[in-house]
Amino acid sequence: MAKQRTIFSCQNCGAQSPRWIGRCPECSNWNTYAEEAVEVEARRPSIAEAGNGPVTLEQISAAEGRHIPTGIDELDRTLGSGFIPGGITLLGGDPGIGKSTIVMQALSKVASAGKKILYISGEESASQIKLRAERMELDPKNFSVLTENCVEKIVEQLRKIKPALIAIDSIQTMYTGDLPSAPGTISQVRESAAKILSFAKAAETAAFLVGHVTKEGSIAGPKVLEHMVDTVLYFEGERGHAFRILRTMKNRFGATNEIGVFEMTGKGLKEVPNPSGIFLAEKPKEVSGSVVVASLEGSRPMLLELQALVSTSGFGTPRRTSIGVDGNRVALLTAVLEKCEGLELKGHDIFVNIAGGVRITEPAADLGVLAAINSSFLNRPIDHETVVIGEVGLAGEVRAVMGIDSRIREAEKMGFRRAIVPRSNLKSKIATKMEIFATSNVEQCLKML
Repeated sequence: MAKQRTIFSCQNCGAQSPRWIGRCPECSNWNTYAEEAVEVEARRPSIAEAGNGPVTLEQISAAEGRHIPTGIDELDRTLGSGFIPGGITLLGGDPGIGKSTIVMQALSKVASAGKKILYISGEESASQIKLRAERMELDPKNFSVLTENCVEKIVEQLRKIKPALIAIDSIQTMYTGDLPSAPGTISQVRESAAKILSFAKAAETAAFLVGHVTKEGSIAGPKVLEHMVDTVLYFEGERGHAFRILRTMKNRFGATNEIGVFEMTGKGLKEVPNPSGIFLAEKPKEVSGSVVVASLEGSRPMLLELQALVSTSGFGTPRRTSIGVDGNRVALLTAVLEKCEGLELKGHDIFVNIAGGVRITEPAADLGVLAAINSSFLNRPIDHETVVIGEVGLAGEVRAVMGIDSRIREAEKMGFRRAIVPRSNLKSKIATKMEIFATSNVEQCLKML
């Protein structure tokens, strides 16, 4: 038998120590170390089949890396046109956001196309899964379900069935008999994922791993879990909104930062092929503090309504609150606006919001934030047929942004007539019927508006 020893592992970051430590030196969290028994000579699974050796690129068939569509266009966009045989996808998100729903819908579509699928649940019973499938009106044919959380038994069933696509819901509930620790611990999550990965790579079976998230928003378990898989997807969305954003954080088979937009309904998640029209459907006209910005998420341009409210502060320190935009970025842009335009914003509260519950991570919305704050402070509405695009520097200069052509085309398709863009982006001619106004600094932009 393999010799056993005891170590202490941080349940937050996975750091290990031969003795108990009150505060983790890696993640600085307190009381996260737990005792775990490990085998010194534990057998590690291999992703290569027995007898496989090195091969040249010429001997590898290109067909092995082709995507297979899931039948859900928004999901295929984030995956890079579909799933890859042997590819592992990790899907994370807040509780109740729709992780299990989107996975079941994808499996149902693949099963309808004649491929073998298997949905493995360690959280729900078979009857609960049946009730959910009936509520979502999924096709029960060829939809196989396995309720099990022992990885060894799961792999045994997978070798018998040989499915093309599997889903494990969730990876934190799985455990392997090689380790005595409880399911959900750092070592169990890591070893369980490693065994599933080794089988999937050898059998060319694609797999969805559903992962829980911590209160900080990261996927629970060791950070190495995200390095082991091929694709990492995050479900985003506010509980008060019906829209969900599926964002690609890592993808070995496609572009990163791609997004898919869904709407949560009583029968599951519904695709939103035209998110710009949905997010701008309720935009008010002739109202101060409202401006339309063009955001580029991956290869998809989206028009979003950015709102700002500037009001007199009743406190000694004014508030700077933002939803959907980085708060530090808003504070920085407020300082730029005070410096360049001389606005007295020190005694005012500033609230910035992206309508629809969407988050913007790129700096191309900087000019829109400044325009909305200035509009609300002066109580002067911005023309509702104008879209604002540009990154702002600390000196008040407006810098060029990527993908200006696709942003302009999206704005023209949605009926906008004018666009304010950085002057640096006009080095190449933009083919459009819209009026294009170029600006090189914040002062010029606000005068145009």
